[in-house]
Amino acid sequence: MSQALEGIKVLDFSHLLQGPFATQMLGDLGADVIKVERTGTGDGYRNWTFLNYRVGGEETPCFLAYNRNKRSLTLNLKSPEAKEIIYRLVKECDVVVENFRPGVMAKLGFGYEQLKEINPRIIYCSSTGYGQDGPYSTRPGQDLLIQSLTGLTKVTGRGDAAPTPLGTGIADQMGAFNIVYGILSSLYYREKTGKGQKIEVNLFQALLTHQLQELVVTLNLGRNFERPNSGIGHPGMPAPFGIYQTADGYICISANPIPVLAEVIGDQGLVEYDDPMILFDKRDEIFYRIQASVIKQGSAYWIEKMLERDLWVSEVKSHIELPEDPQVKHLNAFTSYHHPTAGEVKTVNIPVKFSETPGRIDKPAPLLGEHSEEILLELGYDQETIEKMKENKII
Repeated sequence: MSQALEGIKVLDFSHLLQGPFATQMLGDLGADVIKVERTGTGDGYRNWTFLNYRVGGEETPCFLAYNRNKRSLTLNLKSPEAKEIIYRLVKECDVVVENFRPGVMAKLGFGYEQLKEINPRIIYCSSTGYGQDGPYSTRPGQDLLIQSLTGLTKVTGRGDAAPTPLGTGIADQMGAFNIVYGILSSLYYREKTGKGQKIEVNLFQALLTHQLQELVVTLNLGRNFERPNSGIGHPGMPAPFGIYQTADGYICISANPIPVLAEVIGDQGLVEYDDPMILFDKRDEIFYRIQASVIKQGSAYWIEKMLERDLWVSEVKSHIELPEDPQVKHLNAFTSYHHPTAGEVKTVNIPVKFSETPGRIDKPAPLLGEHSEEILLELGYDQETIEKMKENKII
């Protein structure tokens, strides 16, 4: 089958997480993604890892996670020859993605206004930490910093603990989805009008947007959420919403009718709290009362009993348990691909299913500069010129 973005060519200057995740999604849908990397070092994620771990002893999982379905072209972007290569590529490309600090691309000669002169149909997406200008525009735009600045860490965790960040790069990932929806809508606009455009995405607004319901409450009510000491799962929710320890692990109990929950756990005294304001005002007290009952049995016991009564409950699983999860298996949610140096790379599968244009993993994350020669040959450079560029460390 053909793929939805087959025939779309993306020139990808992005690095680290946000931009590469976005362009990987485009590659999964069939776009030809040419990843431009610095000669010698490449994307910073090639040397960034957790637990000092490299897949197959060679490749960092962080790079492999966000760079499948791409080709790597290494260039010394400050050289005149590299500028000529980029300008040739821009003539053929539909989309440019970059996540440098404001002004860097224009200084190199690759800003939107410069590239639009070469290809008026180009769709140019710039992603930054805080926007192209303003008082924060020169600050480092890193995920944890954004979580803290947008209020996320202050609505997460227990009230008697410090502000708590999420255990994943949520700002980068939400920003990546904003890049993708900006590009897809711009492609549709161009299909109708023939016009390209510039898209600006920033991590700061991405994470503000993904706290939408919390901010609408705060902005209109004029007061902050207060985190409960019990660790209720959301600072605006009443009991019993939270994570509870069982005799052998943890379960998650979400919003539920208190009379039914009281019956299942064998504590009819809970019914006295069955009032919306009491459930909120006394949520710590209620949490610990429920906890005292739940600790007496194992997780499987409570899951079975609560699901029988149609209560909202789930297991609390670790990442290492997920491959054996029956729904994960049913959805084929994990997959793997072969990498020339890392071997078999296990990863998360493409999450969106299409009846006519399915996404697929055709290419592993590229080796640094693996496709430089291939891409230049496609642009019409001859072998002798390419060899000279290698000798002069232009590519």
